[in-house]
Amino acid sequence: MKIYAGNLSYETTEEDLRVAFEAFGKVESATIIKDKYSDRSKGFGFVEMPTAAEAQAAIEGLNGKDLKGRTLNVNEARPRTEGGKGGGRGGGRRF
Repeated sequence: MKIYAGNLSYETTEEDLRVAFEAFGKVESATIIKDKYSDRSKGFGFVEMPTAAEAQAAIEGLNGKDLKGRTLNVNEARPRTEGGKGGGRGGGRRF
C-alpha cells in the first residue's frame, strides 16, 4: 500500500523516512520527492508497505507526530489525477 508523507523537514532523508515507518512493519520503498532543477526536497514523499494492516498502523501511528521538528501529515496516497500539469494560456496569435 502506498502512503503519502507530507510536511517533511527539508533535512529529512529517505533513510529517516524508512526508519520512522519501519517501526510499524516492512518498508518496500521510501522516496522523497525533489525539485528536478535544484534537487531540493519538496517537503513530501511516499512510502510503500506490503500490507494494508501495516500501512494503516503507520498512518495512525505517525500522522500528527514530530519528525525532525515538523508535524507529519500521513495518509493513504491518492492516485494522481489525469492531466496534472496545466495552466497554460494557449498559443493563439495576438495582433
